[in-house]
Amino acid sequence: MRNALFLLLLLAVAAVPGSVYPQRSADPNGVKEFFDREPEFARVLDGLQLFDVYTSAWFSAIYILLFVSLVGCVVPRTKVHFDAMRAKPVKTPTNLKRMTIHAELAGDPELAIQKAQKVLKSMRYKTQVQGNSVSSEKGYLKETGNLVFHFSLVGVLIAVGVGGGLSFNGQRVLVEGETFVNNLASYDSFSPGPLFDESKLLPFSLTLDDFSVLYDLNNRANIGQPIDFIATVTTTAGEETKTDEIRVNYPLAAPGVNVFLTGNGFAPVITVRDGNGDVAYSGPVIFLPQDSNMTSLGVIKAPDANPDQIGIIAFFYPTAGELDNGAYTSIYPDPLSPLLTMNVYKGDLGLDSGIPRNVYALDTASLETLASREGPNDPIMLTVGESKDLPGGLGSVSFDGLLRFASIDFAYNPGGVWVLLFSLLALGSLTLSLLWPRRRVWVRVNQDGVIEMAALAKGDDQRLEQATTEIRKRLEKEIA
Repeated sequence: MRNALFLLLLLAVAAVPGSVYPQRSADPNGVKEFFDREPEFARVLDGLQLFDVYTSAWFSAIYILLFVSLVGCVVPRTKVHFDAMRAKPVKTPTNLKRMTIHAELAGDPELAIQKAQKVLKSMRYKTQVQGNSVSSEKGYLKETGNLVFHFSLVGVLIAVGVGGGLSFNGQRVLVEGETFVNNLASYDSFSPGPLFDESKLLPFSLTLDDFSVLYDLNNRANIGQPIDFIATVTTTAGEETKTDEIRVNYPLAAPGVNVFLTGNGFAPVITVRDGNGDVAYSGPVIFLPQDSNMTSLGVIKAPDANPDQIGIIAFFYPTAGELDNGAYTSIYPDPLSPLLTMNVYKGDLGLDSGIPRNVYALDTASLETLASREGPNDPIMLTVGESKDLPGGLGSVSFDGLLRFASIDFAYNPGGVWVLLFSLLALGSLTLSLLWPRRRVWVRVNQDGVIEMAALAKGDDQRLEQATTEIRKRLEKEIA
């Protein structure tokens, strides 16, 4: 038991890094951002498996040791308890006056033993007549509840382990109008458990029809704070098509997975034409929010542009406001007066080198700056529907429309229900073990013909005196 308690404490401590650092299974974008901010430190943490805490070798070792310790603790106790339940009540002690409760009863000694057994049996005590005494016990449910509690903990560990092994977690960013199809190729990131089987991916599709945010407009101190996020989606499974809503803390139950809403932002629709007038890029671009007013950062890469590859770092302001230094910021998170500003670069974007590149970042070290606040030309500024030429005859860019995106998390864990059931069983059995006391009561007629009664509790029992007083009253009434 001491080992189990120590390992349980150690498991709790080992879980702390999982809430301090982003986890690949739940927040893969957070892990990428951590690597971008602190690449050297991130590699050290990754070597220690601190981005995969709950599937790490050291966390699993503690988990398995705790499981073994609990089994080694509970199994022998179960046998002892089973033998105790089958055994006869303990022999009546020679000196009852040493017990916690001791009293002498008034009544007929010749009826005392027979009536005492009758009274104790009616109160659900296990009894045995031992010569001139009756020995009785009650409260085996206390130990039963204790054992069931520990078996439930073992069940929780098994459910977590098996469920984690069979589980998977995937993420996808969907722009309004886009459709997700449930296969491995459709996920932006995917984290399977070690026992994952691809056949668990049941066929269905999910289309993000609309995404809306409700803001607090009534409380002056809280104006502009979001109070609800609503993703309206259409799911198709086989021949069945239905429309649902996904909200924070209100996931959607899709075939084989639960679908959670984890993030959102804007996706301006942008078209880039190269120097020859051909479309080098066209479509919505995911802009990552940078503050509570949804000032957002996006990157556009046009590697097929001619004569030069084009790279753009853009800032989106849903409700633009100009600062004293001439820079812009967003003063409200809803798109009341949307504005795009763009820094433009040309040169080799490095997409043909075979080295993976972050789609949300642009390495400008080897690129020529064409437009920026410190460059030869001012940043390009666009409102919705506006188009402007790029410097140096590089082409043109247009801001065609504004959509929203939603970050969707798909999670499957078959152990979740079992964890809940075992947790409820553990709670119920623990309550039973705390409320059901273990007691022993003896009634004896001594050599002087005096009727003695004594009681003893195993552990703390605040109601022992009250219970024995009730036994005494009933017995004295029977033998009066």
